[in-house]
Amino acid sequence: MYKQGQAGVTKASVSITFNNADKSRSPVGYEHCDQIIVTRQIVIGGRNKYLINGHVAQPTRVQNLFHSVQLNVNNPHFLIMQGRITKVLNMKPPEILSMLEEAAGTRMYESKKETALKTLDKKQTKVDEIDKLLEEEILPTIEKLRRERGDYMKWAAGNDALERLRRFCVAYEFSRAKEAAHEGDELSDAIAEKLEKLDLRQGDRDAERQKIASTLDDVAERKKKLSLDASRGDPEGDSNLPLAKRADDASKALVREKAAWTHKKEAVKGERQNAKKARADADKHDAAREREEARLAKLEASHAEKQDALAAAETNAVKAENTLLGVQSGTGAGGDGNKSLQTQLAEATKRASESEASVKAARMRAKHAEKERKEAEKRRAAKEKEGGKLQKELEKAQSAFDAAKEKLQKASELDASDSSDGSSPKDRVAALESSSDAAEKALRDAQEKTDVLNGQLAGLDFKFRDPEAKFDRSRVKGVVAKLMRVTDPAMATALEVVAGGKLYQVVVDTETTGKALLSKGQLQKRVTIIPLNKIDARGLSDAQIKRAATVSNGDAKLALSLVTSDPDVDSVMRYVFGKAFVCSSGAVAREVAFDKNVLANCVTVEGDMLNPGGLLTGGSRGGQASVLKKLHAM
Repeated sequence: MYKQGQAGVTKASVSITFNNADKSRSPVGYEHCDQIIVTRQIVIGGRNKYLINGHVAQPTRVQNLFHSVQLNVNNPHFLIMQGRITKVLNMKPPEILSMLEEAAGTRMYESKKETALKTLDKKQTKVDEIDKLLEEEILPTIEKLRRERGDYMKWAAGNDALERLRRFCVAYEFSRAKEAAHEGDELSDAIAEKLEKLDLRQGDRDAERQKIASTLDDVAERKKKLSLDASRGDPEGDSNLPLAKRADDASKALVREKAAWTHKKEAVKGERQNAKKARADADKHDAAREREEARLAKLEASHAEKQDALAAAETNAVKAENTLLGVQSGTGAGGDGNKSLQTQLAEATKRASESEASVKAARMRAKHAEKERKEAEKRRAAKEKEGGKLQKELEKAQSAFDAAKEKLQKASELDASDSSDGSSPKDRVAALESSSDAAEKALRDAQEKTDVLNGQLAGLDFKFRDPEAKFDRSRVKGVVAKLMRVTDPAMATALEVVAGGKLYQVVVDTETTGKALLSKGQLQKRVTIIPLNKIDARGLSDAQIKRAATVSNGDAKLALSLVTSDPDVDSVMRYVFGKAFVCSSGAVAREVAFDKNVLANCVTVEGDMLNPGGLLTGGSRGGQASVLKKLHAM
């Protein structure tokens, strides 16, 4: 090919043809061919290639073909030229052996052996990596999954037992409510029957009263007649004196009957009120029973959903375990035997991770369900406690009602004209009832406001279990926000910004107590603990405070001076509020914060912070009331 194809020739090839009629000397793999044609082809700008019987072959394949019939043209000893005999004779035994191996074609097998050993080394390295992966990651994961499965089975058994007990408790509460409703119905029937009897007795009393009135009229007429006879000097008037006495007795009896009738009328009125109250209590019991039934149905549906999710997670865990066991045995799993071991390991690791995530999610759901159960039990206990309080209040109100009724009866016996202020007893009773209702309404409003504030400040509650027997709970002082009081509620927002996250930190007496709480206190959330014996209570210097007062003309106050606390936690207050000023405006805060003799954090009343390092923090606070304001409101 002249000058890279300038003459028009761009491709050249040369072929050599071997007679392969003698199959006993045929190269390995070519016994079926009568001829073997080896071609070398060169193309300008293309790929040079070898061909064996018209098929493209790699150079190593062509070389192995010649080696198999002891034709190694690259062997310098394939032909011994003139003048090299003496050199061959002077060769050492290893060199002669190497020459003979190359001439005989056995060197090819040594090369293949070396290549095979290198391949074995690489594969052995891969196998070692796989074994290490199995020992360090997969097998521990399988063991962990087995333990978690055992824990889950224990939890499932406990959850089933808990569910049975919960249903038993709900059924017991339902039966109690049903009995209470039945008792209320019986009480209503009894009261109605009693009211009917009282109505009948009232009719009898009316008849007796009419009879006594007619008798009194007759007695009055006879008395009048007797008095006329006596004025005429009739001697028979003296004989009618016993009749007058009987008239007086009848008049007294009439007064007594009237008083008894009035008493019975008041009793009937009270019984009617009791019946009305009993009906209201029965309606409340029915409403509470319906709410409990709805809550029970909701909890059962939620429990069924959680059981399905946990069963699916358990199935995934079993599948992942089987897959990992198949990969460990090297036989593959799920019909993936044709995949490489590395691919199976990667897929098994992925499925194991997904299974572990599912198990963790199931645990979280189980923990959430357990939390809901505990909250439901707390609500039930609160309801029972509230019911006890209501019962006590009912008894107290009943006793007060009886006392008031007794006073009312006594007051009704007095004459209305005896009142010094001119008001009747009924007016005084009405005034007392009105003032009592107003006081009760104010008490309910205050209690509702307190309950709302307690719900909003639930995040400030620090709950823990005693880390050791006979633990002195006074060693735990509480959350910083509850250990202080704001002297001026208008400064609550600024003080909250000054404190920041320290407002929710927990104060204890020593670091030993803090370690015990963190390790054995079963805390329900992450907390930061401040030990009193290790705290750095250093604040701003007196020179800084005086300079700030001079620069601001008294408008900058040390945050520490705006709070009060018990003496035993003063060091905590200095640690939280001792290094910042509260200023009346942003301009004052800027002058104080960047003064070279002050250089301290300054916070405006609205909650904007200026840091002497140049950092400015401010903006909307979400429209919610300050935590310190809520605490101050309580």
